[in-house]
Amino acid sequence: MATRKIVTIGDEALRKVCRKQEKFDLRLAILLKDMADTMYKAEGVGLAAPQVGILRRVAVVDVTEDHSGLKEMVNPEILERRGTQTGREGCLSVPERQGVVTRPEKIKVRFQDRHGKFWTLETEGFEARAVCHEIDHLDGVLYVDIMDRELTEEEIRGKIPEDGE
Repeated sequence: MATRKIVTIGDEALRKVCRKQEKFDLRLAILLKDMADTMYKAEGVGLAAPQVGILRRVAVVDVTEDHSGLKEMVNPEILERRGTQTGREGCLSVPERQGVVTRPEKIKVRFQDRHGKFWTLETEGFEARAVCHEIDHLDGVLYVDIMDRELTEEEIRGKIPEDGE
């Protein structure tokens, strides 16, 4: 298991628009594996390449508790957005902070896998939120730029109305 250092807010890599991933080779496969290992070790549900200092359009997402739902997304683009959901978000690159963010309830996203094959994913709820969050990273956008409000320390530790049931 190889993990990489996660850069935090203030690092200029987080504010850059990433370049398209052109090569589907061993380096990409290693990057994807390292990113997944790093995300799992940090107990996150998503990680984008700029969060480990790589300015490429590459992200991983897994919102399952048993780590069985890993999505490796290369050059992802959102094709459709439907509805809205508002909820709490945090970020491995913005430690010890959380905010309330409004995102689409359902999305359709097109991406390539580690071999360059194109896929389309339709997802909703928390996974849609996570995918949107990671794609924002690829465009130099952090959730703190678009949040409705920042949570207090007490709200981070407790429940907020946006948490729902």
